[in-house]
Amino acid sequence: MNKAEEFEELRPLLFSIAYRILGSVSEAEDAVQESWLRFDGSATLPASPKAYLSTTVTRLAIDVLRSARVRREAYVGPWFPEPLLSDPYEDPARAAELADSVSMAALLLLERLSPLERSVFVLREVFGFGFADIASAVERSEPACRQLLVRARRHMAAGRPRFEADRHKRQELATRFFDALSEGDVDALRDLLAADVQMAGDGGGKAPQLARTVVGAEKVARLLAASIPLLLRVDVTFEPHEVNGQPGAVFRDRDGQILYALALDVLDGRIQTVRSVVNPDKLGHLGPVADAWAVDGEARRAGRRKD
Repeated sequence: MNKAEEFEELRPLLFSIAYRILGSVSEAEDAVQESWLRFDGSATLPASPKAYLSTTVTRLAIDVLRSARVRREAYVGPWFPEPLLSDPYEDPARAAELADSVSMAALLLLERLSPLERSVFVLREVFGFGFADIASAVERSEPACRQLLVRARRHMAAGRPRFEADRHKRQELATRFFDALSEGDVDALRDLLAADVQMAGDGGGKAPQLARTVVGAEKVARLLAASIPLLLRVDVTFEPHEVNGQPGAVFRDRDGQILYALALDVLDGRIQTVRSVVNPDKLGHLGPVADAWAVDGEARRAGRRKD
């Protein structure tokens, strides 16, 4: 294969590494593109294009993450990863690790790690890289990388998210949830939520959001039942879709533009967490983005007219 063919074969892996390190689709795509430019510009074909490109994209992602962390500390409201509707990299041997590691809960947990810890954890625990390749990628010795992994595992184990393992059960519960959501059925919603369910929204100060953080089945059910039917009344639609490997949906305005993405964490037959990403800066990769403020205003006016 020539360089372009080698790169295209490895692109899904490179994106998946960069996205897990960065939690940003756009920044991951930029890192992958820059890795291609460096690969294409190298005078000779590396002995292992996979090792070369994985190292390059990891180093680029670490540099971006270091600057991004400063921005995230000043972020308005909760910060969530950019929603990912499908992971381009597939490896049956590591399917469970790949699915769990791309969830919003796992990516938020990774935010607790330093850029080096996060990179070592992703390369080793998710993608199964050897320590020699990891050491080259993060420019540390193998013993140092092993210590970084120990610390990363300790942090991750303290809050590691758990999910319903049965995909069919997750999907069946999500279907009932979205049916109840459409009807504004408080009782049905309450029955599907864990007692200590949490709901939070990421608007970044640039869009209205369902909630900063609301805790408890009664409060969450009532808020959802009051807000979503109002949106549906002004021709907002939603399509159930996996979001970061978990059940969710993409909401659109009447013109089909993206309003927000919603993701659910499911465990023990109940919905544990409801997260919505409304910040327009995080939705552009999904398609044209709606004016969420305008839609929210129209929905509120529709609610007052009904009253």
